Amino acid sequence: MLEFRKRLLSEDKYEACAVFDVNNDGITDIVSGAYWYEGPDFTRRHRICEVEAIGEYHDDFSDYPMDVDGDGWPDLITGSWFTETLRWRRNPGNNTDEWETNDIDRCGNIETIRFCDIDGCGVPEIFPNTPNEPQAFYKLLRDSDGKGTGMFQKVVIGEAASGHGMGFVDINGDGRIDIVLNEGWLEQPEDPFHTPWTFHPEWSLGSASVPVIGHDVNGDGLMDLIVGQAHDYGLHWYEQRKEADGNRSWYRHTIDDTGSQFHDLWLVDLDLDGKLELVTGKRYRAHNDGDPGAHDPIGLYYYRIDGGQFTKFIIDYGSAGEASGTGIYFWVQDLTGNGYPDIVAPGKDGLYLFENTGPVKETLR
Repeated sequence: MLEFRKRLLSEDKYEACAVFDVNNDGITDIVSGAYWYEGPDFTRRHRICEVEAIGEYHDDFSDYPMDVDGDGWPDLITGSWFTETLRWRRNPGNNTDEWETNDIDRCGNIETIRFCDIDGCGVPEIFPNTPNEPQAFYKLLRDSDGKGTGMFQKVVIGEAASGHGMGFVDINGDGRIDIVLNEGWLEQPEDPFHTPWTFHPEWSLGSASVPVIGHDVNGDGLMDLIVGQAHDYGLHWYEQRKEADGNRSWYRHTIDDTGSQFHDLWLVDLDLDGKLELVTGKRYRAHNDGDPGAHDPIGLYYYRIDGGQFTKFIIDYGSAGEASGTGIYFWVQDLTGNGYPDIVAPGKDGLYLFENTGPVKETLR
């Protein structure tokens, strides 16, 4: 069992965060919403820009670092449901000037955004989850020196509306990353720019998490899926099976049916034992008070995986204001230098840092 030291960094209600070296001083910082928090202690914060409040949300459903304009300073990729626009914010390279926000594309309602180097170029492509639009990705165009130009190429790989949920998983074991959506998967061709990708309608995942995670849960050599219900109760894994005729089938197993709003998932080796743990929790008031379980306590958890069995460990649990959930985009990375991955958890309950101090030390009696 692991022990975590919890810190409240801010009571601001932004739901996304990222961890990277904002000011190029060699020390990792934390970004969330309108501010970045200077490492290594994260007590000093700097303004990025105005992030519009829209109802009980903010116009920021992703914070991800990418040097878009090639000037050596990491910029931010963001977007949201309400303004329907994929954007990047330019890092000015100092602690005083505001970051200029630039539109990439009016692409439809963005649930959140994830990133994958789909073509092996060394720079991840941008994949917004746009439930009402066909799945697309955006490739940063670079110059002859490999530096970003501030321009993007849009590649539409789906034909029907994507639905809620998205993940990067090699479903058929051909070595190419496919795109999982809530009603099936898009098969990556040899050339990822050859569109549309073939769609395989093999399941119905409901209000699926972003991401849906691919992992061989039971060790049978076939890729399975780990799926949270982002706006309902339930955390499940879908076992891939091969039938006698060679076709795939999927069998759903329950991991945890006691919680709701499992919107974001990470798979990471939290205890450094060489095995991956599932890290997730409740996105507090994901649809404000409109989801099943919205008024239940919130929490942050990890699950050990052993041959198809999941064992739950509570990192934090309780009422909002006392406990923390995960927001729409939390982050897992070692911030203290002890080797153990820490957890940065944003949300409408505030921005928290959970410092992973490693296994609980037994007390001798």
